[in-house]
Amino acid sequence: MLDKLDFLLALAQERHFGRAAEACGVTQPTLSAGVKQLEDALGVRLVERGSRFHGFTPEGERALEWARRIVGDARAMRQDIDALKRGVVGHLRIAVIPTALPMVSQLTTPYRAQHPDVRFTIVSSTSGEIGDALDNLEVDAGITYLDNEPLGRVSVTPIWREGYRLITSADGALGDRDVVTWRDVGRLPLCLLTPNMQNRRIVDTLLKDAGVAAAPTLESNDTVVLLSHVRTGAWSSVLPQSFGETMGLPPNIRSIPIVEPEVVHTVGLVAPHRDPQTPATTALVTIAKGLAARLGAVTPGAIAASI
Repeated sequence: MLDKLDFLLALAQERHFGRAAEACGVTQPTLSAGVKQLEDALGVRLVERGSRFHGFTPEGERALEWARRIVGDARAMRQDIDALKRGVVGHLRIAVIPTALPMVSQLTTPYRAQHPDVRFTIVSSTSGEIGDALDNLEVDAGITYLDNEPLGRVSVTPIWREGYRLITSADGALGDRDVVTWRDVGRLPLCLLTPNMQNRRIVDTLLKDAGVAAAPTLESNDTVVLLSHVRTGAWSSVLPQSFGETMGLPPNIRSIPIVEPEVVHTVGLVAPHRDPQTPATTALVTIAKGLAARLGAVTPGAIAASI
């Protein structure tokens, strides 16, 4: 039964019979036959079929919810039992919003020091993609905003409070300021994250509330691209305070607090809502709580002091 539920999860992820079969390491006829056997066992049609995949029936969507729970629990059980023999081992997959990527090493480095047999995969994702990836068992945890948009059914560990800075040339129009307002920011040539990023949606709302429209002349889903353009002196950007503090900024680039209003959002760890958690995820939550404590109960100014 578990292998057939795996087929269903792969089909939900890939939305294509051939790619789902490849992801499961089986032939397409084997996957199709497995899904059909699951339908026969449940007595309902789960998948809308034609010459290609057309989606799930309402019964299929409900079966998919159960499949995620059952397969997730089965994997967690195997890891839990394995940890009794070998300690925390295996592969930890973490999806992270782009603006939080510089902070990930503060989790993975102490984690590896305690559990050297764990390897990591870190992927850059939007907040929405993180939720989907957790649902589909594609990642074990995520790092994202906690208090701005719905998270779904996950366990949450707050880590730090994120403030926003204008990243701009020291020789630019506002480069000599100690603080700037959101109205000031909206009048600059900006390079910002793409609209599918939650950071961008936050920035757009703050600019709109200040009476200016977000009209960036360059957009990217990669913060490295933004910073490289700011370094030319022709653009400015809005990035979290922790970004400049962890990555370091060139001498000619300034990170200036943005006020009126001065806004902060909580960033933290999200993991599947499961009890018990897998040993690898439990260890990650412990590390995250330790980092939150070192950051002074998630206050923005404590980030720089911890680096």
